[in-house]
Amino acid sequence: MDISTKSAPRAPEAGGVAAGEPPSAPRPRIRVRGRSTQWAAFAFLAPLIAYLLAFYAYPLYRNIDLSLHDYTVRSFVQGGAEFTGLANYRDVMGSEAFGPALRNTLVFTLVSIAAQYAIGLALAVFFRDNFRLSGVLRGMFLVPWLLPLIVSGSTWSWMLNSDNGIVNAALEAFGIGQINWLTDPGWALTSVIIANIWLGIPFNLVILYSGLQNIPRDLYEAAALDGANAWQQFWRVTFPLLRPVSAITLLLGLVYTLKVVDVIWIMTTGGPGSASTTLAVWSYREAFGTGLPDFSPAATIGNLLIVIALAFGFLYLHLQRRQERS
Repeated sequence: MDISTKSAPRAPEAGGVAAGEPPSAPRPRIRVRGRSTQWAAFAFLAPLIAYLLAFYAYPLYRNIDLSLHDYTVRSFVQGGAEFTGLANYRDVMGSEAFGPALRNTLVFTLVSIAAQYAIGLALAVFFRDNFRLSGVLRGMFLVPWLLPLIVSGSTWSWMLNSDNGIVNAALEAFGIGQINWLTDPGWALTSVIIANIWLGIPFNLVILYSGLQNIPRDLYEAAALDGANAWQQFWRVTFPLLRPVSAITLLLGLVYTLKVVDVIWIMTTGGPGSASTTLAVWSYREAFGTGLPDFSPAATIGNLLIVIALAFGFLYLHLQRRQERS
């Protein structure tokens, strides 16, 4: 009598399926879990999106709207401003004040960021090697960054005062005559540039010092073994490896310096005349510096500053991409 060799079907294991049965369909709870993850991601993004819309998108839209209409104080509150298109831009760029303001803006910005970067880089290299009291000295260099701008501007106004300022007192001690720093059209812009350089050095120092800490010390040791002196080590090792940090530092300094108003307004209010008036100061003066605010020209000048900042930002991105390709 033959005995069948086929084995009986095995019972399914715990949590599994019987042999020969098709696999079960995905459980619905996995899909629910995926949806809950997406909702959680949207919940985390919602505050950021709301912040960007409230503090970036809407103010930018409002600024563009102001520049395309002829707003008065009454129409600003009640509405109904007349649409003028690009007339405000033509009026601003055709004004006699536009040329000097643009020139002052370029001089103020370029000289400030160049001096801030050069001095900040020199200090960062100086503090790269820790020595006694280096931490205390670095902390003292951060003081201008921590002070309120109204305090810094008022302090510089007192120091550069023509009659009893400490700067003129020091110059007279060396036999140099009195300089009217804040009231002479030839020195007013120089005065606010000096104050702005002093304010921006700590930012450059902190960022560049952090970048120097990421450069391996082995590269300097190898360069020293090859006979490179201190200047050659800086030019062939430090400066090339610090280039990405330097680029973002200069870009941030450029954007910040373009919109500087407080220091200039406290020290000279853009004067005497228009000797120290930049585009940012001109915009502030049109909106708040007179008894009768003129919002549309102020918004127009502000939009021109935004365009300039965006142009330099896109230039930075282009140079960064080209550097990554090379």
